[in-house]
Amino acid sequence: MGRRILVIEDNRDNMMLITDILQSLDYDVLMATDGKRGVEMANSARPDLILMDLALPFMDGWAATREIKATPELRHIPIIAVTAHAMLGDRERALAAGCDEYIAKPINMEELKTKIARLLT
Repeated sequence: MGRRILVIEDNRDNMMLITDILQSLDYDVLMATDGKRGVEMANSARPDLILMDLALPFMDGWAATREIKATPELRHIPIIAVTAHAMLGDRERALAAGCDEYIAKPINMEELKTKIARLLT
């Protein structure tokens, strides 16, 4: 069994693109389409890494990240913010919320692969 990555993304096209890339790299992919479900899945599945969109329904990615990082059993899981929030200060806000890395959309696949590999070693 490969390493498990939870992708929390509400845009179907982005979800399919990210999933295809991760599966081609032999990662097992878990999917959630809103922040609340993402937190539930992080608790139940304990993935090796989380890719977190920040603009999500029901619970945004900022709040979902803070909740995951506040849970002792989950705080070790690396979270990469994958977001269209690319204004000045957004990267710093994502890191302050608890994200370990930040990638702006549109996603640079080489950057994504490099950051995942670094966080999973």
